[in-house]
Amino acid sequence: MVGLRGLGGWLAVDTGAARPITGTMNAMHVSPGSTSPQPPAVSGPPAAPAQGWAALGASAAIIVAMVAAMRLEGRRWWCQCGEVRLWSWDVWTPHCSQHLIDPYSITHLSHGLIFYMVLAWATPQWTRSWRLCTAIGIAAAWEVLENSPIIIDRYRSATMSLDYLGDSVVNSLGDVLSCIAGFFLAQALGWKKTLALLVAIELLLLVVIRDNLTLNVLMLVYPVDAIKAWQSVGHV
Repeated sequence: MVGLRGLGGWLAVDTGAARPITGTMNAMHVSPGSTSPQPPAVSGPPAAPAQGWAALGASAAIIVAMVAAMRLEGRRWWCQCGEVRLWSWDVWTPHCSQHLIDPYSITHLSHGLIFYMVLAWATPQWTRSWRLCTAIGIAAAWEVLENSPIIIDRYRSATMSLDYLGDSVVNSLGDVLSCIAGFFLAQALGWKKTLALLVAIELLLLVVIRDNLTLNVLMLVYPVDAIKAWQSVGHV
């Protein structure tokens, strides 16, 4: 109940550009054939909570569709090892990308930070609930694409993920949740602190696992042999 009340409160104060309301409740007019004054028609957007719940429903549908698509791609629900783990921190083991959380979950948190800033700039007229729904849609679409044979093969041939066989469904759900967390974090921090956090995350991951969102995108699009060799030191 507490969670639902909190979500309801967030939706209730959802904001975005709204069309001006025409007419006022104080200005009365008399309809033809009627002796009783009637309030004028009021036009405007749906109430913010209604828009918020609609966006929430759309977001849930997107996640369900993502899970269905991944199952059709042949993705397993959980790690093939059969062990129930919430996380795996070693990117060089078969457990990576198979449990709920791994080091790459942090890059998906960065996705949420970026999506919030870009959508806030590009769609100022949207409510934040629809911006969140859009961010979830992008994250879910990437999970489906990332687990397609063409992207899996690209990761295995061009990046440090030589043994990558795709994500489990649970891991992809964890990635989307990480993106959502990043979205809310950016909203709370503001753009300056969000940018600082993005840089800090990239540097931390570079030191800890020799990989980050920047290198991940670079190596997927334009592989650099020297970077791949540096990332793989001691593991190849």
